[in-house]
Amino acid sequence: MRRIPRTALSPLLKRLKIYFDVLKRTTSGYLYVVDLQNKVAMTSPNIVRDFGIPAETMGFSAFRQAWQEIMHPTERESATKVFDDVLQGHTREGCVEFRARTRKGEYEWIECRCAAALDHEGERTLYAGIFRLMGQRIRADAVTGLLNKYRLEQRMKAALDEARETGRGGALMILGIDNFKIVNEAYNRAFGDQVLREVAKRIKKILSTDFRLYKLDGDEFGIVYPGADEADVETLYRSIQTALLKPQQINEHKYFCTVSGGTVFFPQFGKDYLVLHKYAEAALTLAKQGGKNKNCIFSKELYNRWLRSLTAREDIRRSVEDGCRGFSLCFQPQVGADSRRIIGAEALLRWQNSKGRMVAPMEFIPLLEESQLMIPVGKWIADTAVRICREWQKIVPDFCMSINLSYVQLRDPSFKEAVRECIERYGVDPASIVLELTEHTVISDWDFINRQFASLREYGLKIAMDDFGTGCSSLAMFKNLSCDIVKIDRVFVKQILWSDFDRRIVDYTVELCHSMGMKVCIEGVETQEEYDLLAKTCKVDSIQGYLFGRPETKEGFEEKFLMRQEAHGEEQLCHARAMR
Repeated sequence: MRRIPRTALSPLLKRLKIYFDVLKRTTSGYLYVVDLQNKVAMTSPNIVRDFGIPAETMGFSAFRQAWQEIMHPTERESATKVFDDVLQGHTREGCVEFRARTRKGEYEWIECRCAAALDHEGERTLYAGIFRLMGQRIRADAVTGLLNKYRLEQRMKAALDEARETGRGGALMILGIDNFKIVNEAYNRAFGDQVLREVAKRIKKILSTDFRLYKLDGDEFGIVYPGADEADVETLYRSIQTALLKPQQINEHKYFCTVSGGTVFFPQFGKDYLVLHKYAEAALTLAKQGGKNKNCIFSKELYNRWLRSLTAREDIRRSVEDGCRGFSLCFQPQVGADSRRIIGAEALLRWQNSKGRMVAPMEFIPLLEESQLMIPVGKWIADTAVRICREWQKIVPDFCMSINLSYVQLRDPSFKEAVRECIERYGVDPASIVLELTEHTVISDWDFINRQFASLREYGLKIAMDDFGTGCSSLAMFKNLSCDIVKIDRVFVKQILWSDFDRRIVDYTVELCHSMGMKVCIEGVETQEEYDLLAKTCKVDSIQGYLFGRPETKEGFEEKFLMRQEAHGEEQLCHARAMR
């Protein structure tokens, strides 16, 4: 490309060229300066040498086109917007990171800072910039191509500096893929890498050019949101949820994933990046413990909960090592929809910590799953529940015991054998034991779970799908999985008396299940009106809810439900004999 003759330079640029020549010999950075009045650009020789820009002095249009050609397509739009904002007067200066193709044909991450100079009339006369190669610690993540955690740290430090100067804060959001460890275990690391790339691609697509997505350790991503309030963060998170709604097609597998979020606002909760990162991680942990697929906003109260969870983790470990000390089971009755008779119960795990406080299941069960302690505790649950089931079958011969099953247990090779040993030890019919797995766990790994279900059903156990309707792939469940019972979540019961939509959903679900040979249990029934509609109109098979009883201890369940039913049965028998 033809060089611009020296006579084409403006008087101002001629004077500045002297300083430019000195500066480019004394810095290792890459420099450029543009005379905006005459549309002429100068670059330092190392730009020509390392990136193949045609000449040190050239027309601005050619300079701009040359840069456009070597920018990575992924970052081209966002980087160009930053440059244009400076050129068009939207801002005095800008900073952007992007990948540029070197003369060797490789892409390198660079950081570019640019600014415009004004004359005495306020017109932009000069546009200049300096960029540098980003070191190993702040290069892109090898799997996703995103900038990594070191660059997030730098970005946050810059945002905190700005907050100190201007008072304008923002939010740090950390996202984590739910159940990602299961992905690597169920498939392999290469499959997990594909999931990471697809998640990164979908989230990046919905972010505006003002945002950058960062890849952190493991399955986590970071976003800095300057000037955000809670409403802004909630809108962003909902957009991310929507972007991930469609299942991923990876090889021959369809995989559905969700992400949880933890968000902290700065500078009100901290002026140091490491502190803010810790707070965001704490919020993310609690979002996952609270059911996943949600965003948790940091607060001091929330942080104290997180600290308690750390203490609880160790307390739980000691409890398990001490023979599951502090653990107990409560039982909620399940009744026949037509007869209103007790036909079974759901065994619900409870835990009393070393200080004597009853800890909420939503707090301790995620800790059991994350630490793999659910495996020994699950075996204790199975043994206890099967033993009690045998006792209660002496009163109600066809009594069935429902036991909640964690995905962690399902992946344990010894689980099936442990259940089989319990059943044989206590002489219980396998068909009277129902294993419940929640829908949101199932939809992430159809193939594996279907194989496990088939194996358990082959032994005679029954399988129930719990919390049906709360996941994002309920209809797909019918196609991909084979189970015996579907438990419809209370979310469809709460408004069923006045919501024609909810009633129709329940009607159609019951009809579909019955046509496929599955029974239906409705959870969360609390009023007589709800019962009448569900039993008589929707024709469900069984019902569970506060209308018939809250979870009770073994002794409480026997006294409130079994003894009463036994007495009622004896009354009926005496009445029948008297009528003969």
